[in-house]
Amino acid sequence: MAILSKDEAQAILKKVIGFSKADECQANLNGRNTGNIRYARNSVSTAGATDNVSLVVEARFGKRAGVATCNEFDDATLRRCVQRAEEIARLAPEDPEYMPLLGPQQYLTPVSYAAGTAAITPDFRAQAAGDSIALCTAKQLTGAGYLEDGTYFQAMRNNKGLEAYQQSTSLDFSVTVRTPDGTGSGYAVADFTDVAKFSAKNLTQLAADKAAGSRNAKALEPGKYTVILEPAALVSDEGLLNNLVYSFGAREADEGRSFLSKKGGGNRKGEKLFDSRISIYSDPLNPQAPGSVFDGDGLPVKRMNWVEKGVVKNLYYTRYWADKNKTEPTAFSGNFIMEGGTQSVQDLIKSTAKGILVTRLWYIRDVDPQTLLFTGLTRDGTFYIENGKIKFPIKNFRFNESPVIMLNNIEAIGKPVRLGGNLVPPLKIRDFTFTSLSDAV
Repeated sequence: MAILSKDEAQAILKKVIGFSKADECQANLNGRNTGNIRYARNSVSTAGATDNVSLVVEARFGKRAGVATCNEFDDATLRRCVQRAEEIARLAPEDPEYMPLLGPQQYLTPVSYAAGTAAITPDFRAQAAGDSIALCTAKQLTGAGYLEDGTYFQAMRNNKGLEAYQQSTSLDFSVTVRTPDGTGSGYAVADFTDVAKFSAKNLTQLAADKAAGSRNAKALEPGKYTVILEPAALVSDEGLLNNLVYSFGAREADEGRSFLSKKGGGNRKGEKLFDSRISIYSDPLNPQAPGSVFDGDGLPVKRMNWVEKGVVKNLYYTRYWADKNKTEPTAFSGNFIMEGGTQSVQDLIKSTAKGILVTRLWYIRDVDPQTLLFTGLTRDGTFYIENGKIKFPIKNFRFNESPVIMLNNIEAIGKPVRLGGNLVPPLKIRDFTFTSLSDAV
């Protein structure tokens, strides 16, 4: 039952809305069918699958709201779920930021589903893990990886006439490869809507090359260096670019809690804060990295420019904050696209006289939210570059850096690739700040 068609999902939601006696009622139905396989030390350790559908009912009386959930769909259970939401609503305090439910909306036609991904079998997962393990074994390296694929749907309906539905698919894969002596480590990660673009062998080969090349790393003094940050160093593990894009909230800026806050009040929309080559937008219909066509409130998601040629073009407005400021609310698709050029990572290396190649950043934590200063560590392959070539592996660093400063120190932008549901190019940055050495591999 995990993946319901639009008609099947809306039939359940109509029934739920019909049971409600509240002033306002909204119901969300979400389902998933996922599978996974995990391996370590060149041996599969776990494999599994999930199949689940869940219902969330929100009932409102005036400005009071209550929520109840269930995952059984007979009439008696649905009726009781609605009644429970209404009982909670009557006991709840009034919401000072209450906004009425939306009425009917028009949505874009989603492009987030691929039949091939939805048809993945346990045999396919086993073959992918086997290919990765075989490559590591042949090179006398040790691999650990995780593959998860899934088909999902989300449906929404309320008593004001709103009706929404979308299906999506995804495949996520990551692999870490280590040398037998533990002195070398490499990493590769990728995700796809369409499984046809996935190759466990190719990704494992990338990680294996990094591992073999990073043995017996040398120590460099901390300081400011020109760095080439691969996409995994920019967006994985809540990376620097994720944190930047997710900090475009208008309310946080207006209330003085953001790097986009203006001294004396207000926000910095319209100001040039980044290098002129920086343009970032979201687009639910991007064919390489599609997103949701509606948000959690049921607002339609459309293409939105966040940064255009270095200028902040838009901020994210919730419905409440938009109403308070007499502007339009902003729906966010959950993905972002950063425009880039045509150069590969290897091209960026060739153009570098002296610098450092960073495979990924890890354990990233806030230092100062008002300047977006973060700290974290490099890992799984960090290399010194000289005269356009990788000279030798180096020990990992701790960094202290802000993506705001980083995107003003651009030397070159490479070709965007998909990662974390986004499109992100490798970046060549000058004066990136490393503060200390790390013994981690």
